[in-house]
Amino acid sequence: MNDESFMRLALAQAALADAIDEVPIGAVLVHEGQVIGQGFNQPIQQHDPTAHAEIQCLRAAGLSQQNYRLPHTTLYVTVEPCAMCFGALVHARVARLVYGAAEPKAGVIESAAKLSEATFFNHQMTVEKGVLAAECRDLIQRFFKRRRAAHKQQKTALKQSSQSSLG
Repeated sequence: MNDESFMRLALAQAALADAIDEVPIGAVLVHEGQVIGQGFNQPIQQHDPTAHAEIQCLRAAGLSQQNYRLPHTTLYVTVEPCAMCFGALVHARVARLVYGAAEPKAGVIESAAKLSEATFFNHQMTVEKGVLAAECRDLIQRFFKRRRAAHKQQKTALKQSSQSSLG
């Protein structure tokens, strides 16, 4: 399998998050061509601010490998990681990061910061960005468009309800 094939597996994980109304981000961790962990965003469902796709994936891989270090692995994630997730990748000693869409507000590889270029970390990883970027970006954009529409509809219904109770 190649980078696009593994990113499609990450997109399938993101679809699982989307199905439970979580921000649709998915991740898979690969070692020697085999998936050893996978995960999707679940912070709302699990009441856990750390339950990002990357963290879920690393937890699953750590259990499957019986090790908190995951050297010689590649993490595929649909959206540019945040600072927390990047830190976890460093601590796990992931060798390579491949992501799809940039995250302009909180991404720390190319967007809000460039942590992958920082020299103060005790581990460096290679980074490949933009794999299936359009598909990854479209999934996130559709999610937030739906969420904004639902919020607007809810706001309108609340306004109508308060007006009818006054009248």
